[in-house]
Amino acid sequence: MHPIPQPSPVPLISYFWSDDAIRSRSVSDVVLSGTVEIPEPPARLRADWEREIASNMTLEPGDVEPMSLPRARMRWPDYPDCVQAVSDWASRFGMPLSNDIALMACHGARYHHDGEQYGGLAFCNLFLSEDKGLDVHFPALDLRIPLRRGTVMIFDTCQPHGVIRRGSHGFDLADFPADHDWTQLFLSWELPVESAPVEQALHVKFDIDPATAATLHAEQVRRHGERVNVRHDSGQWRPAD
Repeated sequence: MHPIPQPSPVPLISYFWSDDAIRSRSVSDVVLSGTVEIPEPPARLRADWEREIASNMTLEPGDVEPMSLPRARMRWPDYPDCVQAVSDWASRFGMPLSNDIALMACHGARYHHDGEQYGGLAFCNLFLSEDKGLDVHFPALDLRIPLRRGTVMIFDTCQPHGVIRRGSHGFDLADFPADHDWTQLFLSWELPVESAPVEQALHVKFDIDPATAATLHAEQVRRHGERVNVRHDSGQWRPAD
């Protein structure tokens, strides 16, 4: 029998901008994930993505970079079907998705959290590429989600995460040799954590440390009262620089 984890007496806390003030909240350990049926992006579009990454971007292993969605849509007749599939899936949790969508690319991803820029949000991601032996890994949750076409997930931006080789124990540049295509393309939506459906689905609790929040002027994550970031190789919390 495994011991039942006990809650930390000092929780992990996100401090984020809410209008013109910093507000505090808990960091959710809930990750919603599934698979939706979407068509393979057409060959013309995939070739355009390859040229764009090779010619106009410096996308190194571990990087996550934006792509041009308007350009992609001109070569993507099934784009509305992909968006609708995710909207239908998110509606199961009562979450409406906005039309503000980004197209992103990564060659794996170093472990990170996004709480210093997007602390007031959750992310919804739809992966468009085929299975290339990569997982999204949430190390604090001991959760791995295999990436293949149609993988969809919603998670707290402050929860450490990375994209690593399946079977590996962390992010290592040596796991991404240049003679293999590791690129994953995905669509991404931003979901305000203060909206009731997101708050309820991710079990977020607000205003858990208003005294500290009142003294801050920047978004951040704190653990045991100390501002923290994560190790890029393991996703473990460490003191912020």
